[in-house]
Amino acid sequence: MTVSELLILGAAGLFAGILAGFLGIGGGTVLVPLLVALKYAPVQAVATSGLSIVITALSGSIQNWRMGYLNLSQVAGIGFPAVITAQIGAYLAGIFPPYLLLVTFGLLLWLNIYLIEVRKRLTAKKVEEEGEGEDTKESGSIPNSQLPITNSQLPITNHQLPNNSSILFNPTFAKIATGSAAGLLAGLFGVGGGVIMVPLQILLLGESIKKAIQTSLGVIVITAISATAGHAARGNVLWVVGLILGCGGLLGAQISTRFLPRLSDRTISLAFRSLLAILSIYIFWQAWQKFRY
Repeated sequence: MTVSELLILGAAGLFAGILAGFLGIGGGTVLVPLLVALKYAPVQAVATSGLSIVITALSGSIQNWRMGYLNLSQVAGIGFPAVITAQIGAYLAGIFPPYLLLVTFGLLLWLNIYLIEVRKRLTAKKVEEEGEGEDTKESGSIPNSQLPITNSQLPITNHQLPNNSSILFNPTFAKIATGSAAGLLAGLFGVGGGVIMVPLQILLLGESIKKAIQTSLGVIVITAISATAGHAARGNVLWVVGLILGCGGLLGAQISTRFLPRLSDRTISLAFRSLLAILSIYIFWQAWQKFRY
């Protein structure tokens, strides 16, 4: 490995870590295209991305836990089904032809662009509801932007009832569906699945945007460990590369979890969607090259 490759991997890990905290994702949507560009096999890119995500997401989740933002029971409820489906995804990634794996990954990037827009709309609705609830609090209370993330610590208002009346589906079913989707994506594509989990938590479980992001990052730790174990058993993981990416992500995740409340969701979403569009074009081009040769 050359010095330039080492620097590229470290910088990529840093960027992925920042994305992990800001968007509640694992960063695989950036890491997999990068590893493909560095001439690694698609299945190796997927598997190695999963290893780096373990380190990155764990770093961010530890910080969230120390700050009192992590609901461990919620993480476990969503993460358990993800352990199983991550193994299914790892198996499928191993049998897909390289070009097919890249095509499906490119489609995932397109889906992510749409899901980010869905999340944006759900976020706007949640902010409006929470803003109305804020009006009912007595003067001199803590500003909404400085409140802890967990619902159990927020003041109870007419829009935030203790019996989870905002949940639209059976909570158990919603957790299983959310975790299963995230696990499959983790094993098949080397992504954490946060871009799926965040909108599903808002839509199905009635979570606030920031709590959904924090929970998502915690679940990603579980999904990434399961997916990495499945790929490691098949010899797909590049351990040194994954550790370098993960170490870069350590710093990025710590930075982003501290600055999450300070950036607008609109700014982050627009930048990330633009990046996904560019990466999808590159991935489809790589898929075409592998299909031809």
